[in-house]
Amino acid sequence: MAKILVIGCGDIGYQVALRLHQQGHQVTGLKRSAPATSIPFPIFIADIRLASSLVTLPSSFDAVIFIVAPDSRQAEEYQALYDVGLRNLLAHFAGAETSPSWLMVSSTSVYEQNRGEWVDETSMAEPVGATSRWLAAAEKRLWAASDRSCVVRFSGIYGPGRDWLLRRAERGEGIQQQLPSYTNRIHSEDCVAVLLFLLEKQLAGVALEPCYLATDDEPAPLWDVMSWLAEQFACPPPSPLPVTPDAPQNKRCRNTRLKALGYRFLYPSYRDGYATVRSLPGADD
Repeated sequence: MAKILVIGCGDIGYQVALRLHQQGHQVTGLKRSAPATSIPFPIFIADIRLASSLVTLPSSFDAVIFIVAPDSRQAEEYQALYDVGLRNLLAHFAGAETSPSWLMVSSTSVYEQNRGEWVDETSMAEPVGATSRWLAAAEKRLWAASDRSCVVRFSGIYGPGRDWLLRRAERGEGIQQQLPSYTNRIHSEDCVAVLLFLLEKQLAGVALEPCYLATDDEPAPLWDVMSWLAEQFACPPPSPLPVTPDAPQNKRCRNTRLKALGYRFLYPSYRDGYATVRSLPGADD
């Protein structure tokens, strides 16, 4: 069994750490503040933005999973975690007797393609937005630090507690229908499963690619998704909006590399994932 550090124990990070603990691995979670409830594995309290708070953090880990969540969409928050924080962590582990493997969670927002293009791990990733630029810079820094580093770019995450599209469907929002604006998704349970799958490969000595794009099998026009949700949950159908030729983040993401490695999605499409939802957010059960 391996010694594993999970940096960031939010919704997905905690589930990953818990599953690893249940599998018998020696797991340590790292959080900025103590958890509100008791958990079955140790937590190291530290703020990665402060190098001084990492001084007593052990460095003898076999693997590190970096899955942090900024407090807001402000560029400064991303810089604090993905620039300052990651630099501090890499400096801390630079003196380790044995260098750990790394898994870093990033985002498909690093792709600025906006005309419905297909993108994969070989596509140009030169983001314009400040938050995505910090993500892309962190990816490059991690790859430069170790050839045992792997970046996982998640598309839009949905699932329990992530109800953005359901709330939009409930409001019957207007959606662009012509010149389709594509959306890409991954269920939160698949996020956890993908990270566990890739970590298992790393621990088994499999040479992973530097990057994997984690998204379900079916990029789809947002109009189609919202129309299906409206029908599924008896919401008002969306109304068509005027055409915007260059809608932001309008691309189609391929998961070919991840599936070629052997991963099989728990929820291959939005229909599979949302079919498990029993009611709209806030509705009585």
